[in-house]
Amino acid sequence: MAANNNKTVLLITPSLVIARGLESIFSDLGEFEISGILTDLSRTSELRIKNIAADVIIIDPTIFDFTSRTEVHSSILQDTDAAVVAIPSILMSEEALKQYDEVISIYDEPTAIIRKLRSAYDTRNDSPKSNDEQLSDREKEILVCVAKGMLNKEIAHKFNISIYTVITHRKHITRKIGIKTVSGLTVYALLNNLIDINSFE
Repeated sequence: MAANNNKTVLLITPSLVIARGLESIFSDLGEFEISGILTDLSRTSELRIKNIAADVIIIDPTIFDFTSRTEVHSSILQDTDAAVVAIPSILMSEEALKQYDEVISIYDEPTAIIRKLRSAYDTRNDSPKSNDEQLSDREKEILVCVAKGMLNKEIAHKFNISIYTVITHRKHITRKIGIKTVSGLTVYALLNNLIDINSFE
């Protein structure tokens, strides 16, 4: 039985071999435990993602068709705040994999897998959690960039962080101030003196 302080993992893969292999690694090395296993992302599975409070989601992107593989991460983020890690069972493009916080190879050593999961979990928790509605300094910086029309990829490059971290910051901003649209965020930034109207060209 896993220790209570272990981080929980939701595994989404059609491969029983991968599922059992990861279960064995977690059992041997500790720190993580599997809280649920899904073989697809049907409507029923999507409901389970919302109900399973996992710290990390490990997903085989090949369960998505080729055209939607580059949108996997953002679609999962609609339902959870967990870190999302890819474990592709076939060779995939760098473009499709860069959306994930980490990528596990089926050839990785067990200790490397644990290290990558720890990194993904730590990245997710980099954003300050607050019970009030105050934005952190980094969230304000991200908000200003969004208000100026920068794309997630551009923001990630500017601050040398992953696109996943940018998306996580944006989710925290939306949760704290209740505004989702870029125009709404721009108005908020102007009203709170985060940007000067003269900065828009």
